[in-house]
Amino acid sequence: MTALFYLSRGTRLALYRNRILASGELLQSFKLDRYRVVVSGLVLSNQLAVCPFTTLAYRPVYSCQRFSQIRGFVTGRSETKASSEFEQQGKEELNCKMLPVKPFERLPKTVVPVHYDITIKPDLVKLVFEGHESVTLKVVEPVDQIILNSLELELENIRIVDEAGQETNISKVVLDVENEKAIFKLDSVLQPGQYHLKLGFKGAIIDKLKGFYCSKYLSADGEERYSGVTQFEPTDARRAFPCWDEPAVKATFDITLVVPKDRVALCNMPVVSELPYEADPNLHVVKFDRTPIMSTYLVAYVVGEFDYVEERSADGVLVRCYTPVGKKEQGRFGLYVAAKVLPYYKEYFGVEYPLPKMDLVAVADFAAGAMENWGLVTYRETCLLVDDQNTSTQRRQWVAIVVGHELAHQWFGNLVTMEWWTHLWLNEGYATFVESLCVDHLFPEFKIWTQFVTDTSTPALDLDSLKNSHPIEVPIGHPEEIDEIFDDISYHKGAAIIRMLHNYIGDDDFRRGMKLYLTRHKYGNTFTEDLWAALSEASKKPVGSIMSGWTKQMGFPVIRVSARQEADKRILQLSQQRFLADGTKDENNTMWMVPIEIATSRSPTTPSKSFVLEGETAEVVLDDIRPDEWFKMNPGQVGFYRTCYEPELLKHLVSAIDHQTLPPLDRLGLLDDLFALVQAGHSSTVEALTLLEAFANEDQYTVWNRVCSALSKLSHLLAYTEHHELLKSFGRQLLGGMTRKLGWESKPDEEHLTKLLRSLLLGRMAMFDDPEVIAEAERRFQLHIKGEEQIPADFRSTVYKAVLRTGSRSKYEDLLRIYREASLHEEKDRVASALGTIKNEEILKEVLAFAMSNEVRSQDTVFVISSVASSKLGRDLAWNYFKDNWDLFNERFKGAFLLVRLVKSLTENFASEEKAIEIENFFKEHHCVGTERTVQQSVESVRLNAAWLGRDAEAVGIYLTSKTNAAAVE
Repeated sequence: MTALFYLSRGTRLALYRNRILASGELLQSFKLDRYRVVVSGLVLSNQLAVCPFTTLAYRPVYSCQRFSQIRGFVTGRSETKASSEFEQQGKEELNCKMLPVKPFERLPKTVVPVHYDITIKPDLVKLVFEGHESVTLKVVEPVDQIILNSLELELENIRIVDEAGQETNISKVVLDVENEKAIFKLDSVLQPGQYHLKLGFKGAIIDKLKGFYCSKYLSADGEERYSGVTQFEPTDARRAFPCWDEPAVKATFDITLVVPKDRVALCNMPVVSELPYEADPNLHVVKFDRTPIMSTYLVAYVVGEFDYVEERSADGVLVRCYTPVGKKEQGRFGLYVAAKVLPYYKEYFGVEYPLPKMDLVAVADFAAGAMENWGLVTYRETCLLVDDQNTSTQRRQWVAIVVGHELAHQWFGNLVTMEWWTHLWLNEGYATFVESLCVDHLFPEFKIWTQFVTDTSTPALDLDSLKNSHPIEVPIGHPEEIDEIFDDISYHKGAAIIRMLHNYIGDDDFRRGMKLYLTRHKYGNTFTEDLWAALSEASKKPVGSIMSGWTKQMGFPVIRVSARQEADKRILQLSQQRFLADGTKDENNTMWMVPIEIATSRSPTTPSKSFVLEGETAEVVLDDIRPDEWFKMNPGQVGFYRTCYEPELLKHLVSAIDHQTLPPLDRLGLLDDLFALVQAGHSSTVEALTLLEAFANEDQYTVWNRVCSALSKLSHLLAYTEHHELLKSFGRQLLGGMTRKLGWESKPDEEHLTKLLRSLLLGRMAMFDDPEVIAEAERRFQLHIKGEEQIPADFRSTVYKAVLRTGSRSKYEDLLRIYREASLHEEKDRVASALGTIKNEEILKEVLAFAMSNEVRSQDTVFVISSVASSKLGRDLAWNYFKDNWDLFNERFKGAFLLVRLVKSLTENFASEEKAIEIENFFKEHHCVGTERTVQQSVESVRLNAAWLGRDAEAVGIYLTSKTNAAAVE
């Protein structure tokens, strides 16, 4: 990869003065002209050494963010920086942590595709496919070779033909497997102009959930059959047909499928013709309309047996929801959401959906939740299908969110696409933010923005407080690196900072900016700076200046607050510094431009002060506020930062929690910030537990969600001490009152969030081994398995987990039978996630073996094992099982992000230095492609857990003992 630094003249001179070195030779791979410096490499030290990627053995994981100061890094956008400032910052040591990675170069731009004409003929019995394609090429400058992407394909009959029909001989074909490329060496030089690359190819329909893969299902008569499904994001179109498999290399596509007559064939565009296949009367040739110009990772086709329901949206788009045969009624809810979302986005963005149809397809085997292929969105069954009798309230909400997310991509990602994976967040962060906009519009009763903080902002803050986090914009090279950034930073931090920006510039200017961005760049590719430019133009605010630090720098600030009273004024002293989970000081003194809002007790939901904190400190005056009145930073938790109040200020806010004069999201935020400060060692766990007691009468789902998350984290930690049972007792006391108040029976016209709250509290009380909850769960379970009274879907997961807490083999066998008989995948998921809660070691070993058996689809194996790893006993068993069966796991999941999830869930909740070293050593000896960053994050988390216990375990034990004794007296 060639990094482009667009710098001022002063900056270029600064680079010269610091002597740019490349592999020991002055100015190798370095070019200077009037407008730009082109460097093949990375800035690594105080000498600004530049290492060409062709020899580079490592890539950065930023522990400092000096690239944020070098505007335009891997952006190709012109921004200037005062030379004196750059020179000073350039002299600072970068202190970057490094990860091993393969050398990588992007495809040359000397030859680019304009149009693909592709025919695919799959054999869904032998699980192979063959095809041929004609690619219209534009040769930009003279070349003697053509390089494109191809992986695990057999190529044949390769020809290069010009517009006059003249053929150029290909002297040699080189298949570069390591770099996933095919190189066609030519006998003569191709001059600039238009040509046609024609070739045939063959491949296997693999079972790895990527490329063109197979998905197993049973026919109506019980026969085992396979569908053919594609999953090309990020870089797996090359497994299905030779192509220029980079997001910026867009083209149009004509796709034809030769498939059995009794199978449904779907593609991005509508069918334009169906003709007999002369060589086999059982097949037919299905030709699809030409696509708009698009990236290869968005191409999709599916072949299988499906039913469907359909509806035409208000703006005339034909929407269909394809389901497994016999389940079309389960597609109604997803269809409803999709048909409403398309016109909503059209109105909100001011840009039409450009395709004539939208298909949603439920797929039995699918690695992710869904994939936004243009016009043909594929989903896990659990992310699209809704059974009115057996789908929980939580799952129904999740389906609405996922559909909203994937359809947002039809604009953000498909119509306008990031230039390279470095800017993935432009797709995922925006879609994660926008999904909440549309769900709030369609289902205001969900109060989705109140859930945004716990489900989106908090996970991002937790991950981004690690030293082994990464910036939103990560320089990406080899495809192996890409899967690791499909994480809480790209999705959730991206969405959280967009929410902060939306709040800062206002909805009207945000919408104008979005329309400008989409219309200016439609069918093209963008960098983050293009988005900032459009929003700046629409809002007349310095969006780029404020937001660049949030995307190019790792981490976020903690705002420390002190105050003094002068008459009827409160003078606040604010300071910012990077928040680190281990409590250390950021050596690089990283700063952000932070949009700040402050509310007071007189108007808790309306900010009384709004401004941008541009430096390290600021003094702020609040007028007309009495000494006994409180103020709250970051009302509604819109800002992406944490707040640390001096003790006296915190007391006022705790009192406001007691009296519930502090709004729910601010109650939640106060607790969330305090627990983060506890982990960092800036506050004590006892102080946090004391604060938790103030929530005993809380009635809001989102607040309880965060309370339960805090208790769950403490449970993981205290399981390594003798205080675990004391914490369970504390939890039962804290949650008991509200649990009893809500009971087990839902009420007519009950609010959506009340239903979620009941499920949450009952589930947590079961994990705290509450005898009343477990007894009621066992009663309901017996009625359920006898067929006398079905457990409501909202409680089924809680009941399954509760009845397994006794470790009974008979209950385990009952749940396995439910799993095997279930046709609804959601029900299988419920059982799978419950199996790990059993306390019997021998049965837990059986669960691990069951997870890897043919009874569990590969997509679900990870989640069964993760459920085992949720307890101290199970964690050790699961980790040892993973190590003992490493070759099997590596073969099944190598290069898949499911492996990243598994590594994280297996390791991050250990709590000793010995385990941290063990994990490090294991992955040093067993290279796990695409998990390097996750391993570092998990090891860091393990050490944080160990430090937390070392500081506070004894004091927590004393506190919990006193609470248990006091309860016994009462």
